[in-house]
Amino acid sequence: MELLLRSESAARRLERELRSAIVRLELPPGTRLTEQDVAGRYGVSRQPVREAFISLDRAGLLSVRAQRGTLVVRISRERMRAARFVREAVESAVARRACAEFDPAVRHEVEDLLDLQMRVADRGDRDGFTPVDEAFHQALARGCGMPSVWDTLIDIKSHMDRVCHLTIPDANSMKPLVEQHRAIVTAIDAKDPDAADKAMRYHLTEILRAMPKAEALYPDLFE
Repeated sequence: MELLLRSESAARRLERELRSAIVRLELPPGTRLTEQDVAGRYGVSRQPVREAFISLDRAGLLSVRAQRGTLVVRISRERMRAARFVREAVESAVARRACAEFDPAVRHEVEDLLDLQMRVADRGDRDGFTPVDEAFHQALARGCGMPSVWDTLIDIKSHMDRVCHLTIPDANSMKPLVEQHRAIVTAIDAKDPDAADKAMRYHLTEILRAMPKAEALYPDLFE
């Protein structure tokens, strides 16, 4: 693991590794973490662990308290809804911009991603679906000339991602998401900003439609 941490700052890479584990619920709410244990697991010193903890505390995924230790926090409905609101505002603007200008090379990449998403969905591969889903949204931002936009969403979208992990357990829940992605791209190809905006907003409200079931099935994971 140490070799994986050398290409960028150890703290930044460790932050991403821990965020991913929290989102995938490999570190479920209530998990207690210590600097010593995490440093040993990832083969780093305690300083980058401390920095990663602080960043994830700031993002609202960890609770770092001097006297009580460090805990993975429960899923916050309020944070999730706020994250979705911000993401909808940003990504609907991306969809509109993409109707005015979109890099043809990225458009080919998007088509490949859509095909890959469907293959992953057919396998019912939840862990494989999430990174391809993210790559699709990231490509839309890149294609319209706003590559850094996606980076601004990383922390807040983590609160959506934990809920998404609970709500896409099988192919039946993944395939509608791929079709929603296709609807967004169809509107972009048609250079119809209103349709692209509408398709993106519908897509990003999927989590609100699925959330009540997730709360009913996993009440202990929520605040």
